[in-house]
Amino acid sequence: VNAKASVNAKASVNAKTEITSVRYAVHNDAVTGESKLRLVIDATGPVKGEAVLKDLPVPRLEISIKGAGLGSMVAVQALDGKIANQVKLIEANGVTKLIIDLENMIDKTGYRVFSLLRDEKADKPYRVVVDINKPALPIVYNFTAGLKGKTIALDPGHGGSDPGAVGPGGTKEKTVTLAVAQKLAVLLEKAGAKVVMTRRGDNDVYGASATAADELKARTTLAALNKADIFVSIHADAFTNSKVGGTSTFYYRKSMYDALLAQSIQSSILKASKLNDRRVNSANFYVIKKSLMPAALVEMAFITNPNEEKLLNSPKFQQKMAQGIYQGLDHFFAQAAKIGGGRK
Repeated sequence: VNAKASVNAKASVNAKTEITSVRYAVHNDAVTGESKLRLVIDATGPVKGEAVLKDLPVPRLEISIKGAGLGSMVAVQALDGKIANQVKLIEANGVTKLIIDLENMIDKTGYRVFSLLRDEKADKPYRVVVDINKPALPIVYNFTAGLKGKTIALDPGHGGSDPGAVGPGGTKEKTVTLAVAQKLAVLLEKAGAKVVMTRRGDNDVYGASATAADELKARTTLAALNKADIFVSIHADAFTNSKVGGTSTFYYRKSMYDALLAQSIQSSILKASKLNDRRVNSANFYVIKKSLMPAALVEMAFITNPNEEKLLNSPKFQQKMAQGIYQGLDHFFAQAAKIGGGRK
């Protein structure tokens, strides 16, 4: 870290370990390009930081370092002003606290705290490092009715080296999800929408030998790069009990529109398929959580149910699924247009 500023703190006579300086720098993440603030707290002995997020009276991240002293001095240091405004150092009852005033509230995924041992060769002391990511700007939407002019990301689940779930008859999830996505793409393009497919064939999206995390991230990244208005991931469900069947749609509440998208798709699919309604549910699935636009994940039917496996293999049923999702998307945009917002 190239220090832009430092705070020298007075040594505490009684403390076994002393905080000697606090320095910071702002840099861009090499992978995501996002801005990150790094605070480095140097000390004379081993130190460990424990973090707590607070949102009142202002957004704050508090780092407690036990057994490290500052003496009687209270140090205040101005920071970059974009990610965090200042850090205040206070010692009380054998604990040094760093109170970092944030520009905007972050969640638990927005920071990282770790300790490093002394590195004599590099002439670096014991230290606690605090990384704080710049919060993403809230996305405001202004949806208009109709599919014409919309950019819709379709994500056929699995593919390539990942077959997904496999039915008792040998049907692979990756095959039926692609078939439905292809049929849906035709309908959407006829309506004037631009379709972004995360895959158009039986292939991995990220590439060969990718980790599961890389593969999932590649799907949401593709949607983001193409500035998709919505993201729809298509899957087939599975369960150990082969009698279980039905359709469900999942969302992650990133905005007021995610649940509306899932509900619109679920309602339309049920009318088309006549399958058991397993309802709309919230979930923590990566592609619907990390996508930068309203997103839904559709579980069309249970591939582990012999009857539904046959349906999933049927071109006629696949067309019904595609038609159901298509109508759900059209309904979503009509309803979203009534809500208002900021994306056209």
